[in-house]
This record gives sequence, structure tokens and C-alpha cells, in this order.
Amino acid sequence: MLPGPTNVPERVARAMYVPMINHRSADFVDLYVPCIEKTKQVFKTEGDAVCLSASGTGAVEASVVNLVKKGDKVIVPVNGEFSNRLAQMIEWAGGQTIRVETKPGVTATLDQVREAFDNNPDVKAFYCVWNETSTGTMIKYLDRIKDLTSRNDAFYVVDGVSIVGGEELEMDKWGVDIAMTGAQKAFAAPPGISPICVNERTKKYMMNNPPDTMYFNLPRYFRYYDESKHTPFTPALPLLYAYNEAMDIILEEGIDNRIQRHRTCSAALYAGLSAIGLTPFANEDSRSTVVIALNYLPNLEDATFRNTLAKEFRVLVAGGFGNLKGKVFRVGCMGEVHRYHVMRTISAISSTLAMMGYDTDPEAGLKVASQKLSSL
Repeated sequence: MLPGPTNVPERVARAMYVPMINHRSADFVDLYVPCIEKTKQVFKTEGDAVCLSASGTGAVEASVVNLVKKGDKVIVPVNGEFSNRLAQMIEWAGGQTIRVETKPGVTATLDQVREAFDNNPDVKAFYCVWNETSTGTMIKYLDRIKDLTSRNDAFYVVDGVSIVGGEELEMDKWGVDIAMTGAQKAFAAPPGISPICVNERTKKYMMNNPPDTMYFNLPRYFRYYDESKHTPFTPALPLLYAYNEAMDIILEEGIDNRIQRHRTCSAALYAGLSAIGLTPFANEDSRSTVVIALNYLPNLEDATFRNTLAKEFRVLVAGGFGNLKGKVFRVGCMGEVHRYHVMRTISAISSTLAMMGYDTDPEAGLKVASQKLSSL
């Protein structure tokens, strides 16, 4: 129950057990083209897609080094570890960040973002971490940002590493220019493949303004794909087979059905864990549907709790980052998560707390969770 890597279905794992192929062959084209087309379906875009052999951070960095130039103004909401890292990447690329900072557990409001646009009419781009996994928060107004970026045709970039495939994304409809994710999150595939989607106008900008980098040089990927359906560098071939299979599972379930399943399981986890006496860290209007961050009970020691939970009940959850280390723990609700995972997690956490001397009400937690899960 980590916020990634998530559980990988056996069907996806088995897809990797194939003979090695030549990445400059027709066999590779037969593998890679479906990966690209299925990725575009999930992101709901007619633009270009690249399946980078990298972690999610690699895809985020690729978006930055291919778009941000020295002196460019970029608006970035910052409220946790990953949004702060994003701002740092932009600054290291020479950009000037306008940080819309809020305390951990609270996302910037649309009015705060609008004010940043009002004060910076020459802004080059708006970047955001859609789902801040370090604090369990999520931006819930992505569909309204294009009203702001359209003022001066600023670029709109969404870091969806931990949430694409688990929440609704309408890339073209919402006017998103670049979006990316990591396969090991809501896609329920092994780590190492990170797709990034780029629309036509942004592709044109990148082709006319190529970056001073080699591996994350997106124009090179675009050219190789347009010319031969290949990649410029050797990709992680076994992982692409797994990724392709994971895409099939997503499309077989149906994107809308998958999103609703994630939302239902999230509501059950919030309700069930609250009923046994835990409190969510994030403000209610900022809470993520794929990462549930919970405050520790008084004097509950982080490592002891999580180690007991893992050793005695085989349930893995994540600790906190930075200043939140030892203060919160985080439960992933993404990928293959279903009724079984939710009920077992609530039961295991309640039992672990009881073993450590805390009064809990497991029956109440399981009852309210079961009610929330009734539609599954």
C-alpha cells in the first residue's frame, strides 16, 4: 500500500519474460507503436508521446530542460517535497520561478494562482505537481488553468507522476501542453518507464528551440519516431513489454471505471481510518484521492509502527518526508487497489495500533469502509 511502486499484476510481470529483441527492428516497432498509441488514449491527447526509460523524475526533468530557457518566468504552486523539487529544476535550468507557496497539507487556491498571473503578465509557463505525494494533497482545478494561460499563450505543464491513470485527465480538452507520469504508480507497472505527452504547438517550439542535453532531448525522440518509429537510445525493452500489458489492462477496465474505482477506494480508506481514530493530514478540500496522508497518534513511533505493520501483517505503508518525518504516514491508493486491499489495510492498521497499546474501533472502521465500497 505504498504511494509507489505499487503492486504489479502477475499478467504484467509475465509480459517481461520474452526473448530479447533488437531495438532497431520491426519487432521493436510492433512493441513501441502500441505503447505510444495506448498512452495517448490514457492521457486523452492527439499530441505526441514518448515512453522514456527513466523514473518519473526523469520525465519531469525532460519537460523542464526542453521548455524552460534562461530568464523565463514560470509560476509554480509549492506545498511539499516534490513541488519544491520541481521549482528547483526550473531554477537550475535558468528559469525565474514565481512560487505560490502554501503550507504542507494545503494546496494553492485558484484565486492565488490567478493573482500570480495578474502580477506576471509576461509569464512563460505554469507548472504544477498535480498530486503532492509527500503531503497527500491534490490540485482540483486543472480544468480551469487554461483560462489563465490563454491570456498570453503561456505553456501549461502538469507533473502527474503519481496520479495519471488514477484520476481524471483530459489533456487536450483542458489545454494542457505537457503532461507526464511514472509507470510504477497508478498504471501498476514496474518502475522504469515514464511517458510524457506533448501537444503539437509545444512540439513545434521544442523542435525550433532544442535543448543543450542529450538523453532527455525530446526533439530527438520526436524525429526518430516520425522517421522510423524507433527511439534514439536503447530503451528498457522488458519494461516496455510490461508497460504495454499494463496499458491493455487499463483500457480493458475502461479509464472512467478505473478512476471511479480509485475514488471509491480512497473514500473508503479516509472513512475507515478516520473511524478507528486516525486523522488525515491534508485539509479536506485539498486531499488526494491516490495518497492518504495520516497524522500519527501521540507518542506513536514511526519506524516501530510501520515495521510492525509490515512484519506482522505484510502491509507496507510509507513514512513522511523532511519536516513531516515521524509525524505522518502515507497509504497509497493507486494501481490495482480494490476492496480487498482497503479492508485488509484498515484491519491491519487497527490491529497494529492495538498491539502498541492504542484503543481503536476496528469494527466501526471496517463497517463504514464496507459501506463506501458497496459499488465495487
